[in-house]
Amino acid sequence: MKFIHTADWHLGKIVHGIHMTENQRHALLQFIDILTEEKPDAVIIAGDLYDRSVPPTEAVNLLDEIFYKINVEMSIPIVAIAGNHDSAERLSFGSSWYKKSKLFIQGKMTPLCESVQIEGVNFYCIPYAEPGTVRHIYEDDSISSHQDAMKVIMGRIEEKLNPNEPNVLVGHAFVLGGKTSDSERILSVGGSGCVSADLFEAFHYTALGHLHSPDAIKHPTVYYSGSLMKYSFSEAKQKKSISIVEVNDQGEFDLRYRTLTPKHDMRELSGHMEELLDPSFYQAQQTEDYLKITLLDEGALMDPINRLREVYPNVLHLERKLDLIDMRRKQAFSSVKNERMSELDLFETFYNEMTEREFDQRKKNVMIQIMEAVRKEEAAK
Repeated sequence: MKFIHTADWHLGKIVHGIHMTENQRHALLQFIDILTEEKPDAVIIAGDLYDRSVPPTEAVNLLDEIFYKINVEMSIPIVAIAGNHDSAERLSFGSSWYKKSKLFIQGKMTPLCESVQIEGVNFYCIPYAEPGTVRHIYEDDSISSHQDAMKVIMGRIEEKLNPNEPNVLVGHAFVLGGKTSDSERILSVGGSGCVSADLFEAFHYTALGHLHSPDAIKHPTVYYSGSLMKYSFSEAKQKKSISIVEVNDQGEFDLRYRTLTPKHDMRELSGHMEELLDPSFYQAQQTEDYLKITLLDEGALMDPINRLREVYPNVLHLERKLDLIDMRRKQAFSSVKNERMSELDLFETFYNEMTEREFDQRKKNVMIQIMEAVRKEEAAK
């Protein structure tokens, strides 16, 4: 059978103040055209359908439109799971009766881990869940990390998995060693958010979401599809695609890719102001693209962003090369200073960078108690 592996649509995404919904619709209509050509037996979406747990109305309407085209008009089964950006509860709404139309949405983690069977292939759907949620579901106090949680889940699945049938895992996770980008939300502090690829050895193909590059890892059976579009300038050099997987009765598969062409690409440009505003240069450019521009000029410049936007209306980020050099020097100096910061100061810096809330005295007292408890444990060993 043939299925399409995609993930990380992030519908409703805002990039540098620009709402991406219309551009996402442009990409998804190309996706529909590819489905018309390929005629797959199923579409797999490995999490992060939305960019946030309460998506804007436009994003909800877009997902409704695309799902209707795929599932109702084209009669293609859809298998989708919640990612770390989605609301598991909201995605779970209606899932019990959607199954009647072969729309299988696994929003919340459940202890059963039953497979979805399509054309002789078993799809095991593991939506994103925090270790604490998995610990509660399985009443297993040993679970403290994503690795622990996934190991327990895989163990439960393997108890009833038939190795003589093609088995596909659909998950949303950060596999150890995977390449990240700036648009991916951190799962947890340190390495506790990672899982190892060997946990998925029982499956013929593992269809993952979360990392935005289709080349995020190199593995014979574990794959990321990458995101629908570029969502940060760290992804500017990536080629976005969808994965087309054809699997036989023994679980052997062939994998190929179909690229998606964005309405407005996300690119980086660098040069002197005079060069960038020269018609002989910009007439060869896609001036409507979303751009990050690095200016190489050394002297003072009058209103550079508005001058550039007269030619490149979608300049989203502008920086000077000299400013970058100064910033790197400051960061190097700051890292030296940070080595002398207290543990509480380091945590406060981390808290302020990751949230918009005040790290008040009550929170400081809680952290002081936790740190003291940890020190006592270490001293007792």
